Amino acid sequence: MQERLLDLNEQLRRVNGTTRREVFDAEEAALLQPLPDHPFESVEYKQLKVGRNYHVTSDYQHYSVPYELAGKILSVRITATTVSIFDGQAKICEHPRKLGRRGQYSSELSHAPKHHQQVQGLWSREWFLNRARNYGPATVQVITQILDRSKIEAQAFLACRNILSELGGKKSSLEEACQEMLNINGYPNYTSLKRVMATLAAAKAQPAAAAPAAQNVKNLKDVQNLSGVFVRDAAHYKGFGGSHAE
Repeated sequence: MQERLLDLNEQLRRVNGTTRREVFDAEEAALLQPLPDHPFESVEYKQLKVGRNYHVTSDYQHYSVPYELAGKILSVRITATTVSIFDGQAKICEHPRKLGRRGQYSSELSHAPKHHQQVQGLWSREWFLNRARNYGPATVQVITQILDRSKIEAQAFLACRNILSELGGKKSSLEEACQEMLNINGYPNYTSLKRVMATLAAAKAQPAAAAPAAQNVKNLKDVQNLSGVFVRDAAHYKGFGGSHAE
């Protein structure tokens, strides 16, 4: 095959007396550009709104942007390896693309405000703790644990929002589930709390244990021992076969 290719390109002469190789060297070789440093990658563009935790979410993964852009719609360029975020034509930042487990965060410390509570329109630690206090002390403690275990607090904001808004329909149920989670020293998150709430609800729905039936055998000893009273017991009637003579 290789020999045939060489023959077609370099040995076989066309009507004008040139070979393919000679035409390439004379007309095309000088126009070639060097190959790119990186192989070709497919690209996807999305328009995404920045959340109140100053992250955009793509394919269930979260990428931070400067907090001043919260609420704004940005253009996001996604390849197999990178996520590039643009405000108009200006590139704001770029993150390695997160793959695998859902809900991962790629966050830059420089994107976070110094004092969340002083930034209008953003979620903050105090914002969530204030809402947790409406449910009870156990809920406050669970939300605090979730906020404290994140490298950057903003990484926990979405989980806190989901717990308080989606599981908090019944205040007493969420508070009870949080207390149970604290009692067993569990790892609180949306999924584990939802599971505990379902378990507690199922336990409440079980019917109460049936009370034992009342005793239907009469105790005749006290009556038989009374002076002047004679009461026949069951053995007296065994010989009658179900019929009684007068």
